[in-house]
Amino acid sequence: MSSSSSSSSSPTPSSPYYRKGTAMNDRFNNAVGWLARHGISLAGAAELSVRGRKSGELRRIPVNPHTYEGTQYLVSARGHSQWVRNMRVAGGGELRVGRKVRAFTAVELPDEEKLPILRTYLERWGWEVNQFFQGVTAKSSDEELIAAAPDHPVFRISVTK
Repeated sequence: MSSSSSSSSSPTPSSPYYRKGTAMNDRFNNAVGWLARHGISLAGAAELSVRGRKSGELRRIPVNPHTYEGTQYLVSARGHSQWVRNMRVAGGGELRVGRKVRAFTAVELPDEEKLPILRTYLERWGWEVNQFFQGVTAKSSDEELIAAAPDHPVFRISVTK
């Protein structure tokens, strides 16, 4: 989950892949974020808070924390979004569902480590995010998933409190 507006930007060397959502995506994300803030996790969603890299203010966005082999990850289905850019600078944030707030640190994975996380993420969340993966699904070949990996940042998160 994340973002705003419609249309997509094409990946170029100077402009990494990012796919904006539709107005309907925005309404859905606002509802999921509101529910998470009030203690209701829709299909495991949580609200991510991360410090803005320029403003220093907390920025909030609903996300789908994903567990693979006992470790939690955040995957950016839409690509190199603002929360991803903020996370790279902040190195962590908070996940909230109601009053339960979990602070975490985050480490971005290199592309060569993303394959099993992307496949299992798409198995779990594909119903919601396949539209942002340009035809790649959980059933795609390893080669197709590896080719998509640079467009979808993945962070391994470690809860600190």
